[in-house]
Amino acid sequence: MTTTASTTAPAADARTLGLAHHAARGVLEHFLTRHGATFPQQVTLRAAVAAEAPQTPDDLVTQVRGFLKADPADIRVILDELLAEGLLVEAGPHLRPTDAGRELFAAVAAETAPVSARVWGGIPAEDLAAAGRVLALVTERAEAELAALEAA
Repeated sequence: MTTTASTTAPAADARTLGLAHHAARGVLEHFLTRHGATFPQQVTLRAAVAAEAPQTPDDLVTQVRGFLKADPADIRVILDELLAEGLLVEAGPHLRPTDAGRELFAAVAAETAPVSARVWGGIPAEDLAAAGRVLALVTERAEAELAALEAA
């Protein structure tokens, strides 16, 4: 079934952004659950898999904190979980994804790809570009507001 947004759809705001995020995250979590993984674990594993060079635990905490806006202590718990599950391994002062970690990441990506194609498919490139610009600006402004709140 293909549906499209109405031309009289409401303007984007925090609620519509949140609804879109939670709908997409719900799809991802459906597949993660099959593998016994959580969303924060997937975000952390992605940071390790996508890194061009091995990352220290502090490097990963900093990156994941930027993505999830989570407490560093909570992210360290996630790192410990990924180590205990054999998805990350210590290599001197660095953490590297294991073959099992890379396989999990690849499996979830492959499982979600057809759903993502259906969700994103058919949206005109100019609409995606406009949405991308707006979301980048909202992210920039929200991060500045969060930094100001944390500094106060």
